[in-house]
Amino acid sequence: MPENYDASSGDDPNRKPAGDDPTGAADRSTPSGESGADATRSITPASAPQDSQAERTMRISPEQLAAGAETAPEDLSERQTRPTLTQQSPAADETQRLGQEPPEADPERTQAIPKVTEPEGGYASPTDFLGAPGFPGSAATTRVEQPPADQAPTTQAVAGSFAQLPTEQTGFPEGDAERTQNIPKVPAEPSPWATGFGGGIGGGFAEDPPEQAGSPRDRRGLIRGGIAAGVAVGLLTLLYVGDLMFSSGTVPRGTTVADVQVGGLTEAAAQRKLREELGPNLQEPVQLKAGDATATISPEQSGLTMDWPATIEQAGEQPLNPFTRIASLFTDREIYPVSHGDEQQVMAAVEQVKPKLERAASEGTIKFEGTTPVAVEPVTGRSVDVSVAADQVMADWAKGGPVQVPFTEQAVNTTSDGVHQALRNVAQPAVSSPVNVKGEGHDAALAPETIAAALRFEPDGKGGLRSHLDVPVLIGGLEPQLKDTMKPAKDAEIVLEGGGPVVRPSLDGRGVNWEKSFEKLDDVVKQKQDRTLQAIYEQQPPAFNTDHANGLGIKEVISEFKTEGFETASGVNIKRTAEQVNGAVVKPGETFSLNGHTGPRGTAQGYVESGIIEDGRPAKAVGGGISQFATTLYNASYFAGVKDVEHKEHSYYISRYPAGREATVFQNPDGSSVIDVKFKNTLASGVMITTEWTPSSITVKFWGTKQYDVSSKTGERTAPKPPHEKVVPPGEPCSPSKGAGGFTVTDTRTLKDVKSGKVTTESPSKTVYNPQPIIHCGPPPGPAPR
Repeated sequence: MPENYDASSGDDPNRKPAGDDPTGAADRSTPSGESGADATRSITPASAPQDSQAERTMRISPEQLAAGAETAPEDLSERQTRPTLTQQSPAADETQRLGQEPPEADPERTQAIPKVTEPEGGYASPTDFLGAPGFPGSAATTRVEQPPADQAPTTQAVAGSFAQLPTEQTGFPEGDAERTQNIPKVPAEPSPWATGFGGGIGGGFAEDPPEQAGSPRDRRGLIRGGIAAGVAVGLLTLLYVGDLMFSSGTVPRGTTVADVQVGGLTEAAAQRKLREELGPNLQEPVQLKAGDATATISPEQSGLTMDWPATIEQAGEQPLNPFTRIASLFTDREIYPVSHGDEQQVMAAVEQVKPKLERAASEGTIKFEGTTPVAVEPVTGRSVDVSVAADQVMADWAKGGPVQVPFTEQAVNTTSDGVHQALRNVAQPAVSSPVNVKGEGHDAALAPETIAAALRFEPDGKGGLRSHLDVPVLIGGLEPQLKDTMKPAKDAEIVLEGGGPVVRPSLDGRGVNWEKSFEKLDDVVKQKQDRTLQAIYEQQPPAFNTDHANGLGIKEVISEFKTEGFETASGVNIKRTAEQVNGAVVKPGETFSLNGHTGPRGTAQGYVESGIIEDGRPAKAVGGGISQFATTLYNASYFAGVKDVEHKEHSYYISRYPAGREATVFQNPDGSSVIDVKFKNTLASGVMITTEWTPSSITVKFWGTKQYDVSSKTGERTAPKPPHEKVVPPGEPCSPSKGAGGFTVTDTRTLKDVKSGKVTTESPSKTVYNPQPIIHCGPPPGPAPR
């Protein structure tokens, strides 16, 4: 039996396949005039009758043609080159195996084949399917081209799909050789796509074709699927109901409190677990954190306590939603601990540690370590609102870990880049080498150490730094080197000679104008070369010249006051103060301050320890006794007619001073003023103060041009207060005193203008003196017991 032909074979198309012509009929002519190839197509068993070509063609009905196309389509080239095979074995058996009727006789088949109109462009081989050439998805299709009337039809492989079969054979009268050349060689082994066909081309599938949709098999599958789905739903329902019953009354699954799993427990068990695992840690100090700063507060002192029932109550009940229940098996739900606290106590605790959490804003700058400039990075400020911080503490303290305290950041005007740019462009070049300063006569040099000490930086408002040089520091570094090239000016002086004031004339000087000399210094210090500066000299007049001195009108004594009686140590301090004040000139409109004029009055300035009044009783301190000089100075200014700016009477009356018209002074250890004597020169002339000291008295005189005759009226002493007694414990410093009573007194000053005669009476000033206590010093310690 012939093998299937494969149009896709790459063998020589002129070769006849093995078994196709075993008798060599292709080279012989039949008695009827047909070629050997035609004779080969019509081979039948010896007993079978020979039918004509027309009869064989008519035996295939349309229904049989359709059935053949579905089960075992044949290669179109075979149908066009040979009649249908009539052998009953094994082709007929194969047909019966596929559920088809045995092949009819040739005449019957011929009669059953309807005529099919040829499509445009030729026919495609019906064997092109299921991956064979010509079936959709295959590489090629065998197409039979309709030849002209004088040519035989040809078969060629083209792309395409299954095509309609031609039924008319009358248009293919080619010779045997031509038909043989149009048939491609079939491989020795059958194509895998041909294994499903029996009896050569046109055989049926080896397996049953798939059932159509809606077949009994499909219905059975749907029924089985429905039963399975129902069973699954039922099982899930049972599981859901069982889970509801099992988890009733417990904390929802997946619930955690501060990383402690309490899901699935009863409320009581959950509370007990939280107390056991979280309770001990809640007694530890609570850490507060604001940025990189930390501090701690005590929960007990802050009134912070836990509420475990309220914490578990937050979790709620087991969810009824099945999807939520399923999700709870794989997820956790965090609930926050509920705590209580006294807000005021928490705020008080936060207030105590607030300085540790806050930070002042710090602008970037450049500092010098010797002559090495170092960048100081800018630091933003941080401020904490105590009320907001307390709320955060009460909300988070029981969660574990530091409580992140909210804070407000305070911005700065400088950036790190701006600071480092100033470091590179200004600071480093400035101290790279000395700056040479050319003077008149000889030169000087600004050393890197002096430049570093004088260089200042401040924000420029653009993120960077603006630099400038401190002129006094620069002068201090250069002036000693250029001292010989300068002549200082001399102020006019008013001195007492021959019993009266004399003006000593002033002298002009010549020196360096530092402001002008330093105008280009900012640019010079930024240079690495040509670091030279020219000192600019000029004439310098005195600050207080001869004309000014003469114009002050200081020519006579306009007031003086004298006090007597002081101990030796107090006399030393009074003398030192008198020396510092002697010769002071107060111009019209200026204010004189005793503390400001003398400065600090310590041992370094020549003062010694002497008596003072402290807390209403006698004591000792360095500079004691100055109050006597202050009282003398105040009375001299009182009778000169100048304006009183500040003075304060003693707390109790001292008999050597006029009642209601005396003063005391006091300084802090650093020299800052606490109680002072100040007056303003409201006269038309200047005032010069002179002092005369003796071991037993001190006199202060005011010189100028007399403008007023001044008188004082002291009122009666009223509201007397008897002294009380006070005992100083043994071992404490003590000076016994008889004490004195207290009282209230007034004083009234009257000024009469010496030129116009106008009299001005000022409002009375009232002074209240406390009684001076009677001091008893405690008995000395007795002998130690035996």
